[in-house]
Amino acid sequence: MRTLDLLRFTLLALRRQQFRSLMLLIAVGLGVSAVVVLTALGEGARGYVMGEFAFLGKDTVILYPGRKETTGGMPPMSGAAARSITLEDVQVLQRTVPGVTALAPMIMGNGPVSYKSRERDSIVLGTTAAFFAIRQMELARGSGFPELALDEAAQVAVIGEKLKKELFANERAVGQWIRLRDYRFRVVGVLSGAGDSFGSDLSEAIFIPVAAAQSVFNVHGMYRVMLRVRDNYRVEDVKAAIVQRMQDLHDGEQDVTVISPDAMLSTLDDILQVMTLAVAGIAGISLVVSGILVMNVTLMSVKQRTAEIGLLKAIGAPGAQVRTLFLTEAAMIAAAGALLGMAFGQGIVVAANLLFTDIPFATPGWAQWAALAMAVATALLFAWLPAQQAAAMEPVDALGKK
Repeated sequence: MRTLDLLRFTLLALRRQQFRSLMLLIAVGLGVSAVVVLTALGEGARGYVMGEFAFLGKDTVILYPGRKETTGGMPPMSGAAARSITLEDVQVLQRTVPGVTALAPMIMGNGPVSYKSRERDSIVLGTTAAFFAIRQMELARGSGFPELALDEAAQVAVIGEKLKKELFANERAVGQWIRLRDYRFRVVGVLSGAGDSFGSDLSEAIFIPVAAAQSVFNVHGMYRVMLRVRDNYRVEDVKAAIVQRMQDLHDGEQDVTVISPDAMLSTLDDILQVMTLAVAGIAGISLVVSGILVMNVTLMSVKQRTAEIGLLKAIGAPGAQVRTLFLTEAAMIAAAGALLGMAFGQGIVVAANLLFTDIPFATPGWAQWAALAMAVATALLFAWLPAQQAAAMEPVDALGKK
């Protein structure tokens, strides 16, 4: 039988069984759309998380309290360690480690911030003027911190755009005094933009000098220290120098972790890629379920078309040709369902991008081709047994059945 005749015959058979064909289209389409949508979610999460780290340039390193032995692994996230990183340690690093051009220690907390009768619970970040440059944060109004010594607890603050609107509405914020717990600070600047970072909205934060934050929260150790590496210095050399200096300061004990964005991004990328593959595998199970449905429907079709099969065998059609007819039906319905599922899934992805503009949902090309190939392969695999039963029928037996 010629290929064109085979396709015409298959389309005719599918039209005669419209309801079954529709059910198979829906089953395969839903399976493929699940792969498309879930892998898009995985890639969107990956893109969002990687974008959250994008503000860190390749010339930035971060110093954490606590030791993480696994190379390239994630650092300790709690900020707790047997021995803290102190301002005195930071001052020594600033003076003695070659290649460090800017340094921003950080203390984080929460507290009530008020102006007149308005009060908001806000993120509080104690740091230095270098933090805004390292994080590439811009000011909408006013200025950043003045040049202060690390241990100078000046009563100045920079606030985020949202916090400014909540406390001051349309009033001028720069130059006004606000209260943080039992301390008063004069607003010297207002940040521009949202300032999202690791799930925290820094536009709702208040930034104060690190020494002032020590007094507000009654803490001694630093939560993190961000350092920028000078041009013409290798990041790995600077990291090694920081670790060595901290070991000297802490009586020979290696109790800190120094990471660079490249190592962190590489680890995160590996983790998120594995998660995307796992999600795709879960979605792929639905294609196996649709394959079982293809097998059941094909079995029913073989039972109900025995007279047709007998007639084909009687006029000289070999068993291989009969088998090819049923396999072609399964392949065509699977391919059509897969294409419809891909279109439906892409529609959902487009809608998600319009609703959640911060998350870059996108289905990778490999997932779409893999879903299409798996849909067709699964349909052929599960349709093989019924097709083989049809091919093995004897003409007399088939024509004799009602």
